[in-house]
Amino acid sequence: MSTAAAAAAPRSLWRRMWRAARLDAHVYEEVEAEPRALPQAALVVLLASVAGALGGQIAGKPTLHVALDLFEPLVLWLGGSAFTYMVGSTFLRGPHTVTDYAEVLRTTGFAFAPGVLRGLVALPPPELGSWLPLAADLWMLVAGVVAVRQALDFGTRRAIATFGLSFVLLWLSLGGLLWVLPA
Repeated sequence: MSTAAAAAAPRSLWRRMWRAARLDAHVYEEVEAEPRALPQAALVVLLASVAGALGGQIAGKPTLHVALDLFEPLVLWLGGSAFTYMVGSTFLRGPHTVTDYAEVLRTTGFAFAPGVLRGLVALPPPELGSWLPLAADLWMLVAGVVAVRQALDFGTRRAIATFGLSFVLLWLSLGGLLWVLPA
């Protein structure tokens, strides 16, 4: 890779993250069509994970909560994308739906871009820091619906239904897993 290409890659990532956070549907279409964007999508999720853990640590959360803040986005991304792909490409398949798991991973990975705000909980005033993680989480939910809509070539209603059903299936699966694990 040339020096110019290596210098342009991070800028491209930050530009894509900014566009994804702005809910720009075109960036989700762009990463859906670009197989080489999967490492970037994984990096976005990793940045959101680290920001969440850092924010939890700054906020004085117990170590277990900080660990959960670190791993939760990764589990949500991989598991949620799998359920989204299964639900969206079978049960709620639209007339124009043509996709694969990697496309869903790439688009939903970029939906975690607002998650980097979770690391800013130490900002003054304290009221801002306490609301920032919630705002970032809600923003990521909306971005997730946009990502699903673009990855599966859906309308917004079908994307919301797919996203919601996938979330319920993931929640049930994780709850079942926690139930069967030894105490």
